[in-house]
Amino acid sequence: MRVGNQAALQELAERIAQADAVVIGGGSGLSSAAGYDHYHWSPAFSEALAPFREQYGFTSPLAGFYHCFSSYGEQWGYYSQYIRFMWEAPTGQPYLDLQTLVADKPVFVLTTNVDQQFFRVFPQEQICAFQGDFSYCQCSQPCRDDIWKNRELVKELTGRLVGVRLPEEAVPRCPDCGRVLVPWVRDDTFLEGTFWQDSLHRYHRFLRRWIMDQSDKKVLLLELGVGEMTPSIIKLPFWELTAKNENVFYACLNREASHRPEHLRGRSLYLQGDLVETLAALRQERSIAANIK
Repeated sequence: MRVGNQAALQELAERIAQADAVVIGGGSGLSSAAGYDHYHWSPAFSEALAPFREQYGFTSPLAGFYHCFSSYGEQWGYYSQYIRFMWEAPTGQPYLDLQTLVADKPVFVLTTNVDQQFFRVFPQEQICAFQGDFSYCQCSQPCRDDIWKNRELVKELTGRLVGVRLPEEAVPRCPDCGRVLVPWVRDDTFLEGTFWQDSLHRYHRFLRRWIMDQSDKKVLLLELGVGEMTPSIIKLPFWELTAKNENVFYACLNREASHRPEHLRGRSLYLQGDLVETLAALRQERSIAANIK
């Protein structure tokens, strides 16, 4: 790691140690670092979804997810294989390192990721999956305020695939209205129902408790792998929270260079580099510091 980055790394390790609470903002770059790049064909996805890529020429896994298929059988053929892969994929090392880094802190996670990885390492009640999650299905209407875990469903469906298609009679449907089920992932039918609202309220309560109600507490906003596709969900609110609260510190970790707002100078830290290496190095720094104490 470069000398400049090493100094920033040590500072961030100290900031984590000193924080009374940590808010994690997780974006797709974290999953990409873990080997699950949904926007490009990584080796893991290339192998798992090879028949679909060859059949349809998808430019990425997510391009296939939002593709306009000619039948529900084709659509759910792809959904079932994609989602089953994510259910069975190992937990990425960056997520494991992140959990270890903040294991001794009150933590809340706000994420735009939909691939289940955060739910492997943090309790559900500490996560707001703003864009939904592959783990669940909903009615495409939606006719009811309900979502369903889909692990057993996709396992069953992949067993009924004929090439890249499901028989139309196997397409999962809502038990109430009979409409096709869809993954609980952001699109024009996305259900912002009780489950989603409750998670958002928990996030806001966490912010109120540690920032608004206890202004003397040190809170670290730790942003990882967040791009600029949807800045209004994580990045811009984190900037605003930092600007308005003197005991809040903002740290941005990303493979790509990120914008550095001038008004946060001295209240923020930027670490550019591979998130696998960065989080592993941070974990080591915290471990060394703990042993010295």
